[in-house]
Amino acid sequence: MVYSKIFSGDLPELTSEIIQYFQNDFSTLHSCALVNRLWCRLSIPLLWENPFLKKIVGNKHFISFYLNKLNEDDKLKLKEYGIIIPSSTLFNYSSFIKCLNNQYISSSIFHYVDILNFYKDKKLLKLIYLSLIKIFIENEANLHTFEFTSEYTDNETLFQLILKNPKFICNVKNLKIHFGGLNNNTLLLLLKCFYLNCSSISSLDFNFYRKEHDDISKVIDSQKNLQKISFSYSDNPLKILTISNCLNTLKIIIFYKVHLNNINFNEVFEQPNVLESIHILYCYNLNSTIIQQIINLTKPFKLKSLFVEQRPLLQIESLELLLQKSGNYLENIGFESPIDYELKLQLFKLVKIYCVNVKFLQIFGFDVRNIFSGIDLIKNVQQNLNYLSIKCSEYIYEQQDLDDKISSIILQNLGQILPYRLEYLSLFLKFNINDLKIFFKNSQNIFIKKLLIGNKVYPDSENILPCIKKYIMKGKRVSYLAMENGPIEHEWEDLFKLKDEVEEFKSYGIQVMFHDNLYIRFHNLKNELLY
Repeated sequence: MVYSKIFSGDLPELTSEIIQYFQNDFSTLHSCALVNRLWCRLSIPLLWENPFLKKIVGNKHFISFYLNKLNEDDKLKLKEYGIIIPSSTLFNYSSFIKCLNNQYISSSIFHYVDILNFYKDKKLLKLIYLSLIKIFIENEANLHTFEFTSEYTDNETLFQLILKNPKFICNVKNLKIHFGGLNNNTLLLLLKCFYLNCSSISSLDFNFYRKEHDDISKVIDSQKNLQKISFSYSDNPLKILTISNCLNTLKIIIFYKVHLNNINFNEVFEQPNVLESIHILYCYNLNSTIIQQIINLTKPFKLKSLFVEQRPLLQIESLELLLQKSGNYLENIGFESPIDYELKLQLFKLVKIYCVNVKFLQIFGFDVRNIFSGIDLIKNVQQNLNYLSIKCSEYIYEQQDLDDKISSIILQNLGQILPYRLEYLSLFLKFNINDLKIFFKNSQNIFIKKLLIGNKVYPDSENILPCIKKYIMKGKRVSYLAMENGPIEHEWEDLFKLKDEVEEFKSYGIQVMFHDNLYIRFHNLKNELLY
């Protein structure tokens, strides 16, 4: 296919397809835009799909490019505050936006006003916010993602504006709503925007503490092809699904910190469905009663993710029954530090027995009683393992000796049991140079795309950066590196802030990233599943 396009002279289409691969690589896209006119024309729309999240590289005033599209009356209103808008722009940037997140927009406006040294007048912030929305609507932006996560501005005016311009959201495929802080009338207005005007949603993410509302069901029921849904902090999310028609299309269900004790699993999971996976992330009341409901299902319970914390009713016997039924489906597993060490030891053994397809493994908290069982677990799942996150414990000064011992055991035994390629490895340990050398030597034939190092610093800690340079710079074993040391005077020192070091790693083809940006948290996993 590629050769045929080259020989037919269809290079623009081929170039477009290539540049699409860099959609989430902001730095590369920015470089592409500087090559020539064609590459610029192809790169700019991708750069401006989600600018409020990316905050256009090297341009702190990017909001001004949007405001250029205001009518003269609105420009005069901004001029009264001292805001000067550029007279022309190379592109109609407002037509490129695909992702709208009210929190990112609000924070970007706040930053924009701040760098212009204007007083953060609420009227000015609101004026810019609503002006941007009007600009996007008038320039026929075609949204595919709408995320409403907090109450930052005049939401009622915003939603009334959307109701009057339904085309603005009619093609949205990904919808995320955080209900916290919204009064009931505003919430109803927001939901009304979508159940009246949008039937194209394939991915829904609801985050709410209050009881379910009928209008939430209306949003779900109005969709023609809803495939993924996530509930956070809800008491009875499945009740919404039982009164909708989405069970014939739904493929993924995610529960995050949901109260499972109010759920009747039979009502949903025994119905005819095309469900491919269920994900339980740090939910409450995963007890024997709930697990027995799951065991009693006649259909397979395709549990793909299970992240657990210790709760008073967490019982190893019930968890074993759950893993017997669903262990073959499990790919993402996490154990939090609050789980006591004896229970964690038993969990390690159960996962080794019943879960052979683990791709993502997160283990937080070790002691001398379970450390070798944890290492055996990693070795046991190495065939499919692609993401590994290890944290020996929280930083507690009084347990320095334990940190020394646990970290040393991990570094001396981990390198030789890792698979030949890892997408992601995160280590939060007390590093010393000798053990780190052993780890690097034992893993010298392993490629790690993203390596994250969290170095717990005590008074006797060593500078491990020279050791990291020596073993990974010339070996071409790492593509992305993140490292932080701390706490030092209650702060964490990030390698990303050391510009000379960043440039040195870059010269060897290694991109240094801010640790928090590279670190995978639960919401990263959830977003990966949803989007």
